[in-house]
Amino acid sequence: MEYSHSDTELIRQPIGYWGWAASKAVVTRIRASLADMGTTQPQWWVLAQVARADTVKTRDEVSRLLRNYLDEGSASIESEIDTAIAQGWITEDAEGRLGLTTEGEAFYTKVAALQEELSAERHAGISDEEYLTTLKVLQRFIHNTGGQAWHH
Repeated sequence: MEYSHSDTELIRQPIGYWGWAASKAVVTRIRASLADMGTTQPQWWVLAQVARADTVKTRDEVSRLLRNYLDEGSASIESEIDTAIAQGWITEDAEGRLGLTTEGEAFYTKVAALQEELSAERHAGISDEEYLTTLKVLQRFIHNTGGQAWHH
């Protein structure tokens, strides 16, 4: 791969710009691929939370967990839960417990396979050690600037 600058020049490049550019590129790629499958990234998050849960989660639990992802907000996540229900992927009982439907399980399996492909694409040529170092460096930047971030 050809880099944008020499090592000497890269060391003076702004992390804010490169962090933003990386985030934009990754999220744009993911969202375009999911759109081709007829879903959104937040709908995928909802579906994955229900499909992967060890114990049944309620709407409120899923909403609380996901509302800060990429600054989506509670109203957006609530709407995405409603859409996942309307699509027939999940159900909601009177107590707000969410369950995966047979259609939802099939769709989840299909989209999970796509997510694996996209992950492999992103990680091409990047060792686990490099990836780990990158995440630790990014988390240190967040910490050093007083920011807060957490991912499940």
